[in-house]
Amino acid sequence: MKFLRFSMFDAAKTAEMSQVSDKVMANLPPGLKVLAAYTCLGNPFPATVPPNALISVAVMEAESAEAIVATAYPAMLAGAQMWYVPVMEVSIGAAAEQEKKYRA
Repeated sequence: MKFLRFSMFDAAKTAEMSQVSDKVMANLPPGLKVLAAYTCLGNPFPATVPPNALISVAVMEAESAEAIVATAYPAMLAGAQMWYVPVMEVSIGAAAEQEKKYRA
């Protein structure tokens, strides 16, 4: 299943979070793939994200909750807040067909 992973942490913890991230990504558990990762260069949610917080977003494929926890827990211990949102891939130009399929 594919997920968007949002993580938020204080900018003062960037060095620590970078070390944790590098360590975790070098030893990904079986059943987990990181397809893409991004760090926001601005505050995407100014009404809810505190000043001096950094947001990163990753697109991941995970086969189990254990695979997700293996990557999330070390970052959470280092001070990150994490959210995982399941997503469905929609083919470009075929959204109407997929919508009909799921409506039926």
